[in-house]
Amino acid sequence: MIYDFSFILVAATLLTGLIWGIDTLAFKPQRVAAASAKGVAPDNIREPMLVEYARSFFPVILIVLLIRSFLFEPFRIPSDSMMPTLLDGDFIFVNKFSYGLRLPVLNSKIVSIGEPQRGDVIVFRLPQDPATNYIKRLVGLPGDHIVVRGQNLYINGERVKVEKNGSYRGHGYSDAELATEYLGDVEHHVLYLPRRAGESRDYDEIVPAGHYFFMGDNRDNSRDSRFFEVGFVPERNLVGKAVRIWLNWDLPAAPIWDRIGDPIR
Repeated sequence: MIYDFSFILVAATLLTGLIWGIDTLAFKPQRVAAASAKGVAPDNIREPMLVEYARSFFPVILIVLLIRSFLFEPFRIPSDSMMPTLLDGDFIFVNKFSYGLRLPVLNSKIVSIGEPQRGDVIVFRLPQDPATNYIKRLVGLPGDHIVVRGQNLYINGERVKVEKNGSYRGHGYSDAELATEYLGDVEHHVLYLPRRAGESRDYDEIVPAGHYFFMGDNRDNSRDSRFFEVGFVPERNLVGKAVRIWLNWDLPAAPIWDRIGDPIR
């Protein structure tokens, strides 16, 4: 069980629903009968304040819970590990039904809809700390042999095509190299940073069944599946597919207007 905002919504929905339901079934008939005996019209009977609040908030909380659990959930990007695709301060929508419907809190799948595709940008729960959400690009599917040598990425023995585009002129980095990577059917940008002498991020592993391998688009500044702290991500930890930026707000440059509404590719 994961104690996050979804847990708070579920608890609030159950609490307000129980208060309203118990009052409707048990206490309201008693109030109506007592008032009728005194000649008071039913419309003039006041509900207890707790019941009034529960009746008012229950449908609102329930709607929010259903939307966040089964349709779309907002997230804020807290780092630059997905630059240049996503910037620190981007607020995004995540499609919660891309890979199937899951019960909130329990996170168990109840309906299978689609499968993750190589190149998808996905929010997932960190395997070692499920209360923490990460967002990275899906690189390795179950059974894939992933090799990273320097700036080269190999999947099942084939080098992933990359075209260098020169220096990056965007936000935050003045010495980064921009490139276009062709990952499956997805064409997207990646960043490469100058490395310190002797530093290596080489990698060579096979993705286990039922797990996925993720990398950040900011290849030299991303804590992702290449690192022990993240590792392979089990299917049950997938939250959803990142689909669109709805706001960017990162002081002191906030907001960046031209990012609002951009699709995430």
